[in-house]
Amino acid sequence: MSKVILVVDDEKTIRWSLGEALGEEGYEVIDADTGEKGLETFKNKSADLMLLDLKLPGEDGIAVLKKVHKIDPTVPVIMMTAYGEVETAVEAMKSGAYDFVLKPFALEKLKITIKNALETHRLKDEIAYLKQRTTGKSVFKTFIGQSEPMVDIFEKIKKIGKSKANTILITGESGAGKELVARTIHECSHDDARPFMEINCASVPETLLESELFGYEKGAFTDAKTRKKGLVELAEGGTLFLDEIGEMGITLQSRLLRVIENKTFRRVGGVQDLQVNTRIVAATNRDLEKAIEDKSFRKDLFFRLKVIPLHVPPLRERREDIPLLINHFVERFNRELGKKVKPVSRDVMERLVQYDWPGNVRELKNVVERAMLLDAETEFLLEHLPPEIYQTDADHKSTEKTAHVLSSFFPMTLREVEKIQIERTLKQTNGNKSKAAGILGISRQTLREKLKAFERAAAAETE
Repeated sequence: MSKVILVVDDEKTIRWSLGEALGEEGYEVIDADTGEKGLETFKNKSADLMLLDLKLPGEDGIAVLKKVHKIDPTVPVIMMTAYGEVETAVEAMKSGAYDFVLKPFALEKLKITIKNALETHRLKDEIAYLKQRTTGKSVFKTFIGQSEPMVDIFEKIKKIGKSKANTILITGESGAGKELVARTIHECSHDDARPFMEINCASVPETLLESELFGYEKGAFTDAKTRKKGLVELAEGGTLFLDEIGEMGITLQSRLLRVIENKTFRRVGGVQDLQVNTRIVAATNRDLEKAIEDKSFRKDLFFRLKVIPLHVPPLRERREDIPLLINHFVERFNRELGKKVKPVSRDVMERLVQYDWPGNVRELKNVVERAMLLDAETEFLLEHLPPEIYQTDADHKSTEKTAHVLSSFFPMTLREVEKIQIERTLKQTNGNKSKAAGILGISRQTLREKLKAFERAAAAETE
């Protein structure tokens, strides 16, 4: 949306010339000829920057500056001053002004100062938000996966990144990596740095969620001491990620729908519609179509969000990625914990690949981290795994799928390959040894001898 610049100066020609020059740069310019009118305009309009004359009828520029920063301490104010008022301008800088320019000023230099002030303001907003919200490092910076479902996701993300899509709905189980998908879409969409703002709709009470999303005006409620921008506004030009969108209340859903449809919103307690150009990426592990039937989710919002749907498959449907993730986390925690744990052995990896991971990547990461924090010193052993993984039925773990996954990471002997082929053929023939032997091109007696040899080898391993 166009940035709003408020010019406060008692000289009409200066207000007019600045309005013309800055309007050509794409700014929306509003003005006032006294400090009192400037303050009133600032309260009613959401100016992104103020050009403020130092000498004004009535309240002078410094008094206005101090009052402006009581309303919104973050807004940049550039003082305009005559040559003989430099000392007073320095005092204004100490009072919080971003910069000052001398009259008569060079327009090109002023434009650069304004551009720098607005960019500094944007970066401060983003850094303040990140400091407030960040509780730890991201799980990993880039996607890790070579399975067919993940390759498909990569391709879709690339296409979305090149598109002008404003709404994307990501579905998938908890811990599957929906936030990582949202961040990657954002990074693929912009060549330059743009804000990425996020909030978990399930973790914030609805009354606070409204203020977090849309911000509020000074005096909107008891604790609203100053104006505050919300995430919708802070994400201008970038991405707003709404995790667990299914937990958002119906009233807020209506307000979000308005942002998507009209590109406008109001701060809490505000009376002015503000324009915004923010991509909305929503994620959920709920069945939103069932939520629509239950009257807990708006049908029109669902279809507006679902312009581009993206499903993140659970880890059990992409087992080929499990060894990659395990090795990644072992390397990561070796660095972070100062350890030298060896790569995971075949028998441990076999259990990890066979486990269904109801908590998905988040659970896998936690399992590796806990083992390396508490148990593993130089080697990751079976007994370091939690009971739900360690005590799984070993007789059912050597499936064809598991063997295929492990074969990419661990060399297989000819006997192991032979065993897998025989088990696969017996499964196809429902255990009929005569049919299986015929398919394999060996006699029934040879097949029986091989099966007995496999049993003896398995018994020897357990002794």
